[in-house]
Amino acid sequence: MRRSVLRARLARSIVPRPPRVLQLSSPPCRAISTSTTPSNDAPPAQIEVPPYRFETGLSLFAKRAPRPFPPPFLSPPSGSFSDPLSTHHRSRDRRTFVNGELIRGYTNGDDAVYVSDMFIGANDGVGAWSTRPGGHAGLWSRLILHFWALETENDARQIRPPDQKFEPNPVEYLHRAYEMTIKATSEPNHWQGTTTAAGAQLYYEKGDPGSDAEAMPLLYVTNLGDSQILVLRPSTSELVYKTKEQWHWFDCPRQLGTNSPDTPRENAVLDKVVIEENDVVLAMSDGVIDNLWEHEIIESVVESIRRWENGEGGPGTGDRKGGAGGGMKFVADELVRAAKAVATDPFAESPFMEHAVEEGLAMEGGKLDDISVVAALCRKNDGSMYYHD
Repeated sequence: MRRSVLRARLARSIVPRPPRVLQLSSPPCRAISTSTTPSNDAPPAQIEVPPYRFETGLSLFAKRAPRPFPPPFLSPPSGSFSDPLSTHHRSRDRRTFVNGELIRGYTNGDDAVYVSDMFIGANDGVGAWSTRPGGHAGLWSRLILHFWALETENDARQIRPPDQKFEPNPVEYLHRAYEMTIKATSEPNHWQGTTTAAGAQLYYEKGDPGSDAEAMPLLYVTNLGDSQILVLRPSTSELVYKTKEQWHWFDCPRQLGTNSPDTPRENAVLDKVVIEENDVVLAMSDGVIDNLWEHEIIESVVESIRRWENGEGGPGTGDRKGGAGGGMKFVADELVRAAKAVATDPFAESPFMEHAVEEGLAMEGGKLDDISVVAALCRKNDGSMYYHD
């Protein structure tokens, strides 16, 4: 009987929990008192729900399987009785932790990606560190993105007085993430690595006071290195915006980490981009842009959305117009498939080959690399804010 009760409790404990949802009713702000005593002088503080959100999908292709994270981020099972017994109690737990919490995002080879309804990002770890003792670029790319997302969301969910204007500061979030990653990889063991960083935070621009103009979605785009954020308007096949790669020299982008002179405060570029509802935002590692030209990326996204609207790409979750209802996953899958086809073709023409030839290097075919894509559709918010674990 004890065994059956234990099994029942264990079964209940491992049932996946749905993401936490903070339901806020209209109007978009709910008053929350920050004092135990009422005051007639100070207005109540508010949690703000932005009028726009991301609907996201991602797709990944790794040129080789990602390396496991080292201790203390992952405690692997002991291989023999001569190993330290301290790992036995976590032998079934393959999740990765830092500072006592799960590391956010996904690892793809040496790349890392993150998705939420307000922030997306793609970091590209420099794979050359895998040949160095103590090198782990995948760990660096993932940790910086984890801390970056954490700083972004913690600041956005702060309770503020109604008269206090909130202005996102992604470069400062990234710099704090960079500093926390240095600390996390220095004690108790020293792990080396570098990574590029590209992220897009969705906020909004309010209309003039007293006017009937709706708030417009405003994208805060931060880039350091050669990953890319690209914004396009599928309804007109129009490129709205894309980041510009930053290089020290050919095939050596600006990067954050060990021995690199680059820092977010000094080298990251921040752009504010006014977008529209139903615009698509892509966060991509260089495995995409080294193998597909800009017009090929746009054509792939527009064609994927058209096919999704016509019922292709699998079951949806409601309206499929413009790629809604799950279409961003299909968009990301098709883009990765197209980039992979070039990357694995030794005779294909590619942007990377073109750049190499311009530098006087003999090069043919695509560039086999980790390929990471996050696709996000800008949508009107339904009044809920989803906080990701």
